[in-house]
Amino acid sequence: MAITRDFSLDAKYRQDEGTVFLSGIQSLVRLPLDQHRADRRRGLNTATLISGYRGSPLGGFDLTLERNGGLLKDHNVVFISGVNEDLGATAIYGSQLAGLFPKPKYDGVLGMWYGKGPGVDRTGDVFKHANYAGVGRNGGVLALGGDDPVSKSSTLPTHSEVAFYDALFPVVFPGNCQEILDLGRYAFELSRYSGLWVGFKIVTNVADEVSTTEVSPDRVRIVDPGFTIDGKPWRHSQNPMLLPPFSLELEREVHYGRLEAAKIFGAAHPINQITVPTPNAWLGIAAAGKTYYDLREALLDLGLDDAALRRYGVRLLRVGMLFPMEPGIVREFARGLEEILVVEEKRAFVEMFLRDVLYNQADRPLVVGKRDLEGRPLVPANGELDADRIAQIVASRLERRVHLESVTARVALLEALRERPAPVTLMRLPFFCSGCPHNRSTVVPEGSMAGGGIGCHGMALLMPERNTVGTTQMGGEGGQWVGMAPFTDTPHIFQNLGDGTFFHSGSLAIRQAVAAGTHMTYKILYNSAVAMTGGQDAAGAMPVPELTRLLDAEGAKRIIVTTDEPDKYPKDTRWGRGVEVWHRDRLDDAQRLLRDTPGVTVLIHDQRCAAEKRRLRKRGKLEDPALRVFINEAVCEGCGDCGVKSNCLSVQPVDTEFGRKTQIHQSSCNKDYSCLNGDCPSFLTVTPLGAPRKKEKTRFTVDRSLPEPVLNVPAECNVFMLGIGGTGVVTVNQILGTAALLDGKSVRGLDQTGLSQKGGPVVSHLKIFPATTAEVSNKIGAGRADCYLGFDVLVATSQVNLDHASPDRTIAVVSTSQVPTGAMITHTDVQFPESSGLRLSIDRVTRKDDNVYLDALGLAETLFEDHMASNMLVLGAAYQAGAIPVSAAAIEEAITLNGVAVGMNTQAFRAGRLVVADPAWVTTVRRERVGAVEAVAQLTPEARALIDATGATGELRRLLEIRVPELVAYQDAAYAREYVDVVKRVAAAERTAMPGETRLSEAVARYLFKLMAYKD
Repeated sequence: MAITRDFSLDAKYRQDEGTVFLSGIQSLVRLPLDQHRADRRRGLNTATLISGYRGSPLGGFDLTLERNGGLLKDHNVVFISGVNEDLGATAIYGSQLAGLFPKPKYDGVLGMWYGKGPGVDRTGDVFKHANYAGVGRNGGVLALGGDDPVSKSSTLPTHSEVAFYDALFPVVFPGNCQEILDLGRYAFELSRYSGLWVGFKIVTNVADEVSTTEVSPDRVRIVDPGFTIDGKPWRHSQNPMLLPPFSLELEREVHYGRLEAAKIFGAAHPINQITVPTPNAWLGIAAAGKTYYDLREALLDLGLDDAALRRYGVRLLRVGMLFPMEPGIVREFARGLEEILVVEEKRAFVEMFLRDVLYNQADRPLVVGKRDLEGRPLVPANGELDADRIAQIVASRLERRVHLESVTARVALLEALRERPAPVTLMRLPFFCSGCPHNRSTVVPEGSMAGGGIGCHGMALLMPERNTVGTTQMGGEGGQWVGMAPFTDTPHIFQNLGDGTFFHSGSLAIRQAVAAGTHMTYKILYNSAVAMTGGQDAAGAMPVPELTRLLDAEGAKRIIVTTDEPDKYPKDTRWGRGVEVWHRDRLDDAQRLLRDTPGVTVLIHDQRCAAEKRRLRKRGKLEDPALRVFINEAVCEGCGDCGVKSNCLSVQPVDTEFGRKTQIHQSSCNKDYSCLNGDCPSFLTVTPLGAPRKKEKTRFTVDRSLPEPVLNVPAECNVFMLGIGGTGVVTVNQILGTAALLDGKSVRGLDQTGLSQKGGPVVSHLKIFPATTAEVSNKIGAGRADCYLGFDVLVATSQVNLDHASPDRTIAVVSTSQVPTGAMITHTDVQFPESSGLRLSIDRVTRKDDNVYLDALGLAETLFEDHMASNMLVLGAAYQAGAIPVSAAAIEEAITLNGVAVGMNTQAFRAGRLVVADPAWVTTVRRERVGAVEAVAQLTPEARALIDATGATGELRRLLEIRVPELVAYQDAAYAREYVDVVKRVAAAERTAMPGETRLSEAVARYLFKLMAYKD
């Protein structure tokens, strides 16, 4: 299918009319731009301040803002990252006061605060002060509260509406990207009209959503609600003089003016809607935000579309404004009903306000929610509600009056899934990235314990050998030991504290420990990035030398800095008193010394985040060390000591004919070199000679036309994707969603990540619709996947994921590559499960005759010498298997628009197609490459002369005959000579040290053969 219309990724923010493809975070970025454009149309010159503090599910909000600086400037949007949440909120409070000062620049200033659930909690004092003071003229404030209902990346499950209610904020709850834009506009105008800050509840499944979204200047129409008070048109006051009697006067206005104005504004606009207005209904079901769309999905799964709901007497209410509850629509919704079922997550909130509105009505329905009419639990208050959970709840109420085969069948399926035996597989847990500083920094001396904290280093809590226990709220790290120390004979602990947390609020915890005279050592893990939320710079950060002076002034008894680069500090660096700078290899000595020093001591472990190093090296902003580490499998005994010493995911076990061995996975290695600490004779370090050779961007191309597949799934298709965090699963979802838009389709999807970006499981959902998106959840329900894309076979065989498959519906396309887990790196007794058993687990619940299995990782590294190509290979195979109802042209255009490794990803997609179109090709691809190289060797006298010069024979010569001609063929004869010279010197050293032995030089040649791709 040809793509005819112009499209750009920038359109998602600038396009005024039509359909755009957005994530939840991107929708939040677009929202203030839409408000600015709306103000401009009405003749107002307004600006916006955005401030707050990052944290999942809003972790990428600040990064997205920073990447679109020109866009923000064009719309008078200023972004200031808060040092912490309450200071960010104070800055937003200040933005509303700008109009009270002389010489204002704008007709009004809007504000957007952001913070995850714990940030909402810590900011309550600022919220209450700012809300009483009121918003500025032509201003208005949204407080984005990021809620994580199942603690995917939080210490506790959160729901912020209660905290917003306590601060007397109206609370608006969007359920998808479309509602972020629509209800977000209403929320800004609600704030401006009422004078109140508005809480904007953003749950994980909305922030992480991707979907096609309609935009138009006419989608949101604002009308004057006509509210009067004391016979005069309503206009809120603004007064920052928060002292009696002013604060008492403001309290009266908040309760009897502003909140009443908010109710009337809600009545005048379609924020709350009766979506299925069944005239003679007996049952009403009310739900808010994201849960409403889960409810609609559950009803469809039960066989109840709008017509069926009307036929069986069911009415639906979608609640967009949770507080204050607008009574008019509640009474209209309840009229004639026998029962109202309120479906909401966590505590009863909507239920409480619905019941409050209806309680004094003479004719009122029964209201059930958290408990049924007999007082038994009904709608769970724990965890997350999804369509499958809701379907069973709704069925229990319907079946008292309505008996439908579709309802019975769905409930039976869900119950059967609970009883299904779990497959034999291995759990993939989050783990430190390859080369992560925390692999070393979180280790404590024998006999010591450490306190956990907020940040990537918190994953040490999942590693029993790290002796890390407990955690606190962000910034409280160590405060728990202050209270514990007087009551235990344990004399000392180490307390892990990330640099981002230190500058956020953790510095006060150190001050508390000093004030209490506590004996403990803070380990400040200085990584130069807030890595868990995307690698941002820590707001308010200072360099290490200045940090030591601050800690010295705070009263730290002794300070030691450990680092992998001690020489990077100039000799005249100004340190705090007595500060010593040691190499990181002396970390254990440093900790023992500090442990024995009375009082509060500090160790600063200064080592850059490995993931950030990798990004900077790719961009040419950081030197990429030439040194590479290899392991000679002929010498390796597979003891696993290198994995224990390094704790590194790139130190991988490999099964050979001689048993378990270890290899360095070069494609993911971040060159930390901790694996060398084991003093193992099997390790080789290689430094290529000469200037770095420019790497070919695409080493393989598909040079033949490919047949178009027959579509093997419905046009309205559910694609379920599973893989490892950090390998590009979310990217595949973005590319498929963009491609669907290019093909004129609609989509709703979800990326469920949390800690998964750190080597753990990641799951993405994508629902593709031929036309307009239906009112459904963005999450694929049990047995509803049409295409099951397994980028990692372990994640693909997890029971919770297999539940989405169905034997009569689901095609599985799965990579069988054996990617080790963190447990396999550090424990030699942990083995990868048998491949046949893993395949059987998938085949049992899918259309096994249509399934496709491929070693995507091995193929990616063979063809492209880069493991990051593997997911696109799987996508290509799925497309050719007829499991993706989007055109190949659109997918390739989306790859181009994404702008990352375009050549490699395009060719990987085509190679994946070729795996299915010509299965025999996979078995011959390696042979074809070797044959091509050997053919070059026959035509290249220079290559033959280089090989002859080594004097190599046997296996070593055969390897050289493969490698050297390829180098010459790529017009890199100088590098070929360097390669040959290295092999000659190694072989000569072997003849001296081990007469008659050649195995080591063969291994050297084998690994140098792999080295070509990594010379850049």
